[in-house]
Amino acid sequence: QVQVVESGGGLVQVGGSLRLSCAASGSIFSIDNMGWYRQAPGNQRELVAAITSGGATNYADSVKGRFTISRDNAKNTMYLQMNSLKPEDTAIYYCKINFRYANYWGQGTQVTVSS
Repeated sequence: QVQVVESGGGLVQVGGSLRLSCAASGSIFSIDNMGWYRQAPGNQRELVAAITSGGATNYADSVKGRFTISRDNAKNTMYLQMNSLKPEDTAIYYCKINFRYANYWGQGTQVTVSS
């Protein structure tokens, strides 16, 4: 069984920074793609950033230059460094991992940016 847990969310002022973490555990090794998604009230869940097992990254246009995704394969952990936060970044942030052709989601962590 695979567990995925996000952490690091919280309340921050405009222009501030947060670092999210996503830890995968259980019967898991050599995770394939990993990604961060977010969902704001009334909106669909959207991709924020993704990273392959080899380290190639992809970002939503809205976060390019402000967010940085990274991973530590030895720890089955992924990170999202978020800088220059804006009110429109307010959402629940979810981690998704792909392992052996299956997707696993975390429960989400709330990020709130106050103006």
